[in-house]
Amino acid sequence: MKVNGVEIEETFAEAFPMYATRVLITAKDYKWAEIAGLEATGFGSSIIMSPAESGIEKFVPPEKTPDKRPGVLIQVFQKSYPELRQQVIARLSQCILTAPTTRAFDGLPPVKRKMRIGNVIAMFGDGYQRKVKMFGRTMWVVPVMEGEFMIEETIAVIKGVAGGNVFILAENMDAGLEAATRAVKAIHKYVTGAITPFPGGIVRSGSKPGSMRYPKLIATTNHKYCPTLREVAPDSEIPEGVKSVYEIVINGLTVKAVTKAMGVAIKAALKAPGIVKITAGNFGGKLGPYKIYLTEALKAVEDIVF
Repeated sequence: MKVNGVEIEETFAEAFPMYATRVLITAKDYKWAEIAGLEATGFGSSIIMSPAESGIEKFVPPEKTPDKRPGVLIQVFQKSYPELRQQVIARLSQCILTAPTTRAFDGLPPVKRKMRIGNVIAMFGDGYQRKVKMFGRTMWVVPVMEGEFMIEETIAVIKGVAGGNVFILAENMDAGLEAATRAVKAIHKYVTGAITPFPGGIVRSGSKPGSMRYPKLIATTNHKYCPTLREVAPDSEIPEGVKSVYEIVINGLTVKAVTKAMGVAIKAALKAPGIVKITAGNFGGKLGPYKIYLTEALKAVEDIVF
C-alpha cells in the first residue's frame, strides 16, 4: 500500500514479552525530574548488552502526581524478575536517591505483583529511616544531607512488550533523521505507556539475531538494511534511491500501547520529505510471539490528525 506516495510494506514488527515496571519520579520542578529520569534510564538501549532496556515515557503535571509536584514517568524492562528488581534498586538508589529534590512512586495501576524496593533503598538511612503513611501510600523517609528523600515501599511489575519497531527508508541521512525525529516526538506526545529506549529514541545500527560468521555473537548488523551493502549482500532489502535507514524501537506496557506508538511513528514520519519506504523488522516469528502489522498500527491511530 502507499500513503502520500510512500510505500508502506505489508509486514509486521516482531515483539516479545519482558518484565517491566514503571516509576514516577517527582521533583521541585521539571528540570530536576527530567535530569533524574535521564540518569535512571541511562545505558538502557538494548538488552543485547545493556543491563536493562529503559526510557522516559512522559512528563506528568503536578495535578496528576501524589505529592502535587512535577513528575516524569520512566519504564525499565528486563528478561527476568530478579534481574529487573536488581536493576530498579540500582537505578533508583544511584540516580534518584542522589538527585536533588526527588521522590519515587509506583507508576503502574494497582496489580498483584509487587517488588519490595523502598525498604531496601531506605537502609541507606542507617537506622534513621522511618516508614510513614503519606500521599495515600506507604512511604519510606530517608534522611539525606539535603533534607529527606521519600520512596514508595513497593513498585509493581508486569509482563510488558518489547521490540516493536518501524524502519524508515530515506533518500539520504538528513531526510531519514528528520523523519525519525518527528516519529519519536509524536510518540511522546500522543502515546501513553510506551518508550523509545535508544539514544534520542532512534537506532542507526539495527541488528539481527546471531551472526553468519562469528558464532559467539548474539547480534550483528542487519545487513539487509545497510544501504552500502545494496550491491554486495545478495539478500539486500534496500530499494533503489535509498541511502539511509533509521529504526524506531518501541517498548510498552501493553501490545495496544506499542501498536499505537508504531502507528503514530509512521504517520509522523510520512510528514517528512525524502521518505521512500516504511517497513518493520521481523525474523519469521522466531524472535517473539507478538506480530504487530503496520496496517493494524495505522488503523489504531486513524483518529489522530497531524
